[in-house]
Amino acid sequence: GVFILHAVQLAMWVAIPAMLVAAGLDKARHWQVYLPAVLLSFAALGMVLFPLERRGYLRAVFLWAIGIIFVVQLGLLMVSGMATSSLGWLAALLFLFFCGFNVLEATQPSLASRVAPAHARGAALGVYNTLQSLGFFAGGAIGGWITKAHGVQGLFMVCGALMLLWLIVAWPMKAPGRAVSVPAS
Repeated sequence: GVFILHAVQLAMWVAIPAMLVAAGLDKARHWQVYLPAVLLSFAALGMVLFPLERRGYLRAVFLWAIGIIFVVQLGLLMVSGMATSSLGWLAALLFLFFCGFNVLEATQPSLASRVAPAHARGAALGVYNTLQSLGFFAGGAIGGWITKAHGVQGLFMVCGALMLLWLIVAWPMKAPGRAVSVPAS
């Protein structure tokens, strides 16, 4: 999951800046979309999603986050096919992306440490971080190649397919219990 999440994130950023420019927002003002999208996503998470996770809905929140990024990819696919990109649609899709991304970014390391046996938690988090880094690399490299070979629509189709695959694989998961600390001997 962490590999797919970061590969999709980097792959998207191969196309998003050009789409914002095509929608009429020059590069120097991209922060006017990114910053509000990120800040509003933090506010939404704090008010809605994290309280649900604390009440025992971790699985639902986790699957929702994967699903929302899948929907964002479909939305970006549709927007990329428009004659002129809509800045409003792009801003809304980026807000939704960051909502899903921030949930996954916060919950995945916790899940990795919860499912790993106590004696292997360090190794599990090392593997997690390695897969995260490889996802960044693959997303940038493969995202650029897909965009060059198949255009941004091909890019968003592949990103959507990856998110759908992850959703299918994650669907049967059961939320692990809280990690129990083992006293030092």
